Formats: sequence, C-alpha cells, structure tokens
Amino acid sequence: MLEKQIREQIISLINREVVPAVGCTEPMCVSLCVAKATETLGCRPEKITALLSANILKNAMGVGIPGTGMIGLPIAIALGALVGKSEYQLEVIKDLTRETLEEGKQYVSEDHIDIKLKQGITEKLYVEIRCEAQGHEATAIIAHSHTNIVYVERDGNAILDRRTPQAGAAEQKDIQLNMRMVYDFAMTTPEEEINFILKTRDYNFRIAEESKKHNYGHCLGKTIDRPLSHGIFGNSIFSHIISKTASACDARMGGAMIPVMSNSGSGNQGICATNPVAVYAVENENTEEELIRALTLSHLTAIYIKQNLGKLSALCGCVVASIGSSCGITYLMGGDYTRICHSVKNMIANITGMICDGAKPSCSLKISSGVSTALLSALLSMEGKCVSSVEGIIDDDVDRSSSKKLAPKVFGPYSRKQTKDSAVMHRLSEATRKMVQRPRRTTACAMMAEPVPSSPSIPSAVFAFTPTQEGSTPIRDASRSLIAAL
Repeated sequence: MLEKQIREQIISLINREVVPAVGCTEPMCVSLCVAKATETLGCRPEKITALLSANILKNAMGVGIPGTGMIGLPIAIALGALVGKSEYQLEVIKDLTRETLEEGKQYVSEDHIDIKLKQGITEKLYVEIRCEAQGHEATAIIAHSHTNIVYVERDGNAILDRRTPQAGAAEQKDIQLNMRMVYDFAMTTPEEEINFILKTRDYNFRIAEESKKHNYGHCLGKTIDRPLSHGIFGNSIFSHIISKTASACDARMGGAMIPVMSNSGSGNQGICATNPVAVYAVENENTEEELIRALTLSHLTAIYIKQNLGKLSALCGCVVASIGSSCGITYLMGGDYTRICHSVKNMIANITGMICDGAKPSCSLKISSGVSTALLSALLSMEGKCVSSVEGIIDDDVDRSSSKKLAPKVFGPYSRKQTKDSAVMHRLSEATRKMVQRPRRTTACAMMAEPVPSSPSIPSAVFAFTPTQEGSTPIRDASRSLIAAL
C-alpha cells in the first residue's frame, strides 16, 4: 500500500480533475471567465471581448449549449454575463431560466460580443475576457486548465495575478504519476478512501438514461439499442457498453441541462472513463469494491496520461479516456498489472492517430470507436496478446509508451506552428467572426432529431439566430482549417 501522504495527494488530484460539469467544458470555461469578469466589473457589460486560443475556438464553436437549443460561443458568453456565477465553476449557467434565456438571445442580437483568436500565445487552453461598461473595464484570464483563473483586474488594477513563472511553478504541485503508482493506488487504497468515485457512475448513468427519452444529437446510443443493431452487434455486453456510453455523449453534446462527471476538464472523457467500466461490472456481476477500484484505475489512468499530453490537444480525448476504461475492464476480467499494461499498449498501437476536430454531436461516434477498441484491447491482453515494440510506436516500457509515444510532436500544441500557419489561424479567426456577426438560425432540431425539453424551466425549442447564406458553414470551415494546421 502506498504511504498515506501519497494517497492523500492522489485523492486530492482526483477530486480536482474529476468534477461535475454542465455541457461541453470549453464553452463553459469561456462562460466561467465571462462571469468572473462581469462580477469584477460590478454591472452588466455593454461590450464583451473574448480572446481565445485556437483549441478553445475549435471545441466551443459547434457544440450545444445546455438548456438553450443553440450552439456556439455567443450565447455561452451572453449567459455567462447575465446569469453566470463563477462560484459554480463549470456549472456556471445552471441558474438559467426561460426569462434569462430570452435576455441572452437579445444580448447576442444587439452585437455586444466580439470573439477573436488570441495571438502570440503558447498555451493550448487560454481564455481572456474583457468587459466594459459605464467607462470602466474588467479583465479575467483562464489558462492551462478549465477553471484556473490566473488573472483578474479592474480599471488597470490587478486583483489577482498568477501569470508569472514563479506562480506557475508554485501551481505545479500535483503528484507526478506513473503506471505502477496508478495501479498500486487503485488496488491497495482502503475502499472507504476512494468510494467517492461511485459518483461518476451516478452522474454519467443519469445522463445516459435522459438520452433515451429524447432524440439528442445523432441518436447513436438509441440506434445501437434498436433491433437492427442487435442483429448486427448482438444484445450483448459489447452493445450495452457502446449504447450507454454513446447515449451519454449524445445528450451532453446535444445540450441537455444535466451535469456529467468530467475528467481532466472534459465531460466526454469522464463519460468514456466511467460508463464502459460500470456497465461491464454490472453485467459481469463484479462486486461494488471491484467496481470502485476499476473506476479509480480508469479515471486515474486518464489523469496520468493527460499530465503528459495536456488539457487540450490535437489528439481526441476519447483515446485517453478509452485507455483508462480498457484498464478498468481488464481488471474486472481478472487482469493483473502486466495484463493492464498490455491493454494500454494495445490501445496506443490502435487508435492513437484519432484527431480532435472540435466538440460536436458526432463526438459520440469517436467515443464508440474508442470504447469498442477498449474492449478488444482488454480481451487481447487477457489472452496474453500485446503489441510489441517492434511493431510500431509502442515502447517496451508502458510509461514511455504513454508519455513519449502518445504525446509527441505530432500531437503537440498548435502554437508550435502558429508562426508558420498564421494564415490558417487567420482564416479560423475570420470564420469565427463571421459566425458571430452572421449567426445561423438554429433550433433544438439542429442538435436533435426533435425538440426536447432540457429542464422544466427551459422552453423546448429556441429560435435566436438569423440565417446565413445557403451553403455557408463557418463552423465546418474553421474545423477544416485547424485540421490543415496539423
């Protein structure tokens, strides 16, 4: 068993990285920053300027905003200013009502919001919000992680400043994990110290059940449950895992006003690290203690890999989370440390190349690919099969495989190429500007097959945007620009 001090450090790390979030974390991160700047200003902003990193733009432009039936940053920014509370963290707009939603739509239409690409930064996760009103100005900055407010000022007077290298170094106090430490913690820590991880199942199963009631996103989860799909995939543990995981993603990316338990700043990663493991445990009749340890192993593995990869990258987050769920399932199958390491290597050898082209309803497709691979990797590892170091990018050492192979130059920050690809970034900025200036008409049907109620207090369908010219797809064009930048 690990020393008590080390266990406490790891538990603290999990509690910081595995937290509730409503909706996609990138627009909620922006909304949180807006809320902080608005609170600092002390009144309703007359003008809001958002300066964002490319990865934030990529992940926030095409995703549903909870409780609105709308997509993208403008409404997220408006609601952050009007109803957001920074104390709620990534649940910042959970106080949304019908009346405040109408106010938000009006705020967007009055052209108070200016969204731009932040130039000259190296951070992959960066949000800078400037709010102006009555001759006063307030600024808030979030960097490195989705809730990490590093700077706040009002009228040029700094209230908080943690942007210095010294401050950044002081923050890097998280215990640095390796695979052996992750395994030992999950397997030997007293059950009562880690049973809080069951909240991930409760949260992420709830949103999966919500998805079955309506037609969110592409309805992938519901499709897997239909008779035709059972004829193809079978009515099996495999299909149940994919259905339960994809359903949760469908609802989340479709804008359901239901919190999920996230991992490393991503709700989809939290879902992917939770639901496959929990479904397998139920159907395999594992004990509650085994489920607790499997979920701990899954989530902590994802956190460990993200320590090397960073919060946002060009690598699809479901790859990381699926590696975690494969480890958890391998353990539930009776696998030991060696078998679990084999699962990690099998995963990295298979789907490492899956890129992130932005947060959107079709993320459920990528999650399903990751989860199916997780099951296959676990089964192979239990048969003693493991991709070797002579077959591709895998290293004999599992830690080198995850830190040196999974997060190398090919999946490095976009900032590495910002100078070279300034024209591409400019096109992204222009696409975003056009989307804000000439926003698209959307309804709940844009994200869902039919209008659905997101919560008792929110209308079932919202009509806020004016149409673009036919064929104009700024979100698509911006995503393609980012892909080209790779």
